[in-house]
Amino acid sequence: MPVVQLANLIPVAVTVGANKIVPTISIPYPLGDPATPKEAQHRLRKHRVEVALDALTDDAKEQTVYKVKI
Repeated sequence: MPVVQLANLIPVAVTVGANKIVPTISIPYPLGDPATPKEAQHRLRKHRVEVALDALTDDAKEQTVYKVKI
């Protein structure tokens, strides 16, 4: 079963052996930033989820940290 880990502590995800890792923003708000306007939050969340869905179909043979927009 393909799995993607959304993580903000990338070194921890690598240490525990996660194969596909998508960086998130913060611990309390992994897919958003409440200090930004609603539209910006929507774009952040949509982008991260799209990267994670693309990672699910990727045939990664080793640990991979996927690039996301800041």
